[in-house]
Amino acid sequence: MQTQTFNNEKSPDTKLFIKMVLDGWETHNARCKKMLEALTDEQLFSETAPGRNRGIYLAGHLLAVSDAMLPLLGFCDRLYPHLEQLFLSSPDRSVAELPSTVELKQYGDEINARLSYYINQLLPGEWFEKHTAVSDEDFALEPHRNRLNVMINRTNHMSYHLGQLAYLIKKE
Repeated sequence: MQTQTFNNEKSPDTKLFIKMVLDGWETHNARCKKMLEALTDEQLFSETAPGRNRGIYLAGHLLAVSDAMLPLLGFCDRLYPHLEQLFLSSPDRSVAELPSTVELKQYGDEINARLSYYINQLLPGEWFEKHTAVSDEDFALEPHRNRLNVMINRTNHMSYHLGQLAYLIKKE
């Protein structure tokens, strides 16, 4: 399989594509924040469907994934490493005590502010560099395993869970 090469710094198409991906990320982040602000604690502690995850778990899960993006993209360490055990390594209802909704919203603001800071520092060509979970050898064979692809994947992931959280909104 032959890999297409891009001139990352000079191609207006590359910059446009990066902007489209990052705009999608920002749009979904804004939707997520707006939804979590609108949902009551009662709604967040409800299941999205019978026998399914609760809203609080999905909110924490999304935050844990975003927090894990900081080291994955090579920016910095996680801000809240304890979220991994609560919302990534353990299923819903298996942990006795979760952070409050107020704490989770605060974590979200801090995680997203830090992500935004670092995202805005990257040059176009840096988006096509490998993320930290891929070896140099594997990246040479699979150059699509780059930072920008992480953003696309995580935006899709957030979109999926936003669809689940939408079931918590009470219809008047």
